[in-house]
Amino acid sequence: MKQGFYTISENTPLTQTVYRMRLVGDTESIKCGQFINIFIDGLYLRRPISVCDVSENDITILYKVVGKGTEKMAEMPIGSKLDVLTQLGNGYDTAPSGDKPLLLGGGVGVPPLYLLCKKLIAEGKQVTVILGFNTQNEVFYEKEFSGLGAKVIVATADGSYGVKGFVTTAMDGIDYSYFYTCGPEPMLKAVYHASVTGGQFSFEERMGCGFGACMGCSCKTLTGNKRICKEGPVLKKEEILWQI
Repeated sequence: MKQGFYTISENTPLTQTVYRMRLVGDTESIKCGQFINIFIDGLYLRRPISVCDVSENDITILYKVVGKGTEKMAEMPIGSKLDVLTQLGNGYDTAPSGDKPLLLGGGVGVPPLYLLCKKLIAEGKQVTVILGFNTQNEVFYEKEFSGLGAKVIVATADGSYGVKGFVTTAMDGIDYSYFYTCGPEPMLKAVYHASVTGGQFSFEERMGCGFGACMGCSCKTLTGNKRICKEGPVLKKEEILWQI
């Protein structure tokens, strides 16, 4: 974990509720699948946001406006300074990916898959990405994933764009060696049951400290209790114990 002050260089709406923010500052040792924790004036708890992309000088995050914290973030002008904790969480491991990894993202679970996709393609893998949304108006980052060289499939629940249905609908008939996924828990559970290979799941959870001290985001797994902010947010398929 590292703490530093970052300067906002972009804060742009991608859809009616999803924004892209770029933060200029130290990006050393940030891995795909990790998250940052942002302090916002007037709020007690920091806001954990997954890392979408990293360059030599900046971090890109995508966030959805859903409450007081993200509402304040959407109003922040370029040049604002933010107190940020970085290098948080256990990220994705690309070692078991095989030659044809499959990435499945739902809604705001899409962002952390972008940096992962970039890494897998740099390793010479043939990457297929399935992006799931409720409707066409919510679709974002389709072109960005395609720009990396991945095959991209979009699924919408209402059928207004791409495949009609969920990410699991679009999985049918795809030949893949391993999978990586992030999204709401119902989606993750559906992917778990539909998948035919090993894989890694990135979970969303309400957090207190964000670095493992408060134990507020602990969950049971087949290998014992784990903290989503510390041992997670990425867990392997074989250790997941779904809560009834």
